Amino acid sequence: MTELLWPLLGGLMTAALAGPLGALLLWRRMAYFGDSLAHASLLGVALALLLELPSGPWVVAVCLAVALLLSRLMQSQAHGIDTWLTIMAYSGLSLALLLTAVHGDDGHGHGHDLEAYLFGDLMALTASQCGWTALGLAGVAAVLWRIWPALLAMAVDEETAAVDGWPVQRLRPVMLLLLAGVVAAGAKLMGVLLISALLVMPAAAARLASRTPGGMALGASLIAMLAVLAGWTSHVWLATPPAPVIVLSALAVLLALMLRQRLSA
Repeated sequence: MTELLWPLLGGLMTAALAGPLGALLLWRRMAYFGDSLAHASLLGVALALLLELPSGPWVVAVCLAVALLLSRLMQSQAHGIDTWLTIMAYSGLSLALLLTAVHGDDGHGHGHDLEAYLFGDLMALTASQCGWTALGLAGVAAVLWRIWPALLAMAVDEETAAVDGWPVQRLRPVMLLLLAGVVAAGAKLMGVLLISALLVMPAAAARLASRTPGGMALGASLIAMLAVLAGWTSHVWLATPPAPVIVLSALAVLLALMLRQRLSA
């Protein structure tokens, strides 16, 4: 029974941080950022496969590198942020698929490793992996708590935040690095195809039931954690894959709140 608790704990920790960071994505109209990072993170899996090393650290490294690069590209006037997000997502994904095809599956499970990052493997989380995930997410939480007021000000308007004295140019890459950390943790649990849903759907649902930014961030965390609990419970009792159930549970909350809002209008 203990081995079933580690996936639940890892999923709940990731969901708790996905809430406020997902809210930031919605406020800044960057909902596709999670998708871009997640797709590009497959390059880390492909590199680990080639070097025959554990994939986790490589996924984190690639996510952080892509976040820093996107932070620089966002300052370019040549293209909008949506263009750069699309370019980075599909460039990283294509390179990962090419490297994987060249290397092939050597019989040591590397092919399954790539598939796990595509579709998620929440229930495979071990005690050791949960510990490393907790350590990384604790660092993300500490930094997020420290700079949250500045990130809120930037979400409203970066120029106004700069006038008010917030170091916008330094905080922008920090915010993207925090997002990269959560995406790297969540990619293994939810899969690169679904991790963005854990960031966006709970935040979208919480927006309908919240009156303050803090309330929306907290609500998004709670909804995301409830969705993870639903996915884990569904797997334990019905042997269903947890990631799709997590997404559909968050969608159910979103639709319920939309219905409530319409009926009360």
